[in-house]
Amino acid sequence: MKFPDKPPIIEYKHELRSRYGETDRMGYVYYGRYLEYFEVARTEMIRSYGLSYRELEESGVMLPVIHTEIEYKMPILYDEKMKIKVMVFDTPAVRLQTFYEVTTSATDDVHIYGEVSLCFMNAETRRPCRAPESFINSIT
Repeated sequence: MKFPDKPPIIEYKHELRSRYGETDRMGYVYYGRYLEYFEVARTEMIRSYGLSYRELEESGVMLPVIHTEIEYKMPILYDEKMKIKVMVFDTPAVRLQTFYEVTTSATDDVHIYGEVSLCFMNAETRRPCRAPESFINSIT
């Protein structure tokens, strides 16, 4: 997975602890859970700028996921505290592209790399639209 070769315009960190029900028989966090963790971190990142998904939806704009990519480097175990770093490298236009690094205190190495792209969509027409000006103004 290749991250852009420039500094991010947004960098947000969120902490979560893996729960027993999120692990498999080996005690590893189940691979499908990472997209949920990314969503939690991304939602909190947006909230940290004074916005919320709910407000976007109430204003008629939805943000469906259009692409995901995950690279698993090392497992995360039950009850480990994860640090999820969300990065945005480009000002959103029609697409919001977010990148992720998941680490723990167990090692300095990154456990998981991820990328999730979302599309701003008009809720009524279900067609792509430009990011709302209020969204752009809040994050820049």
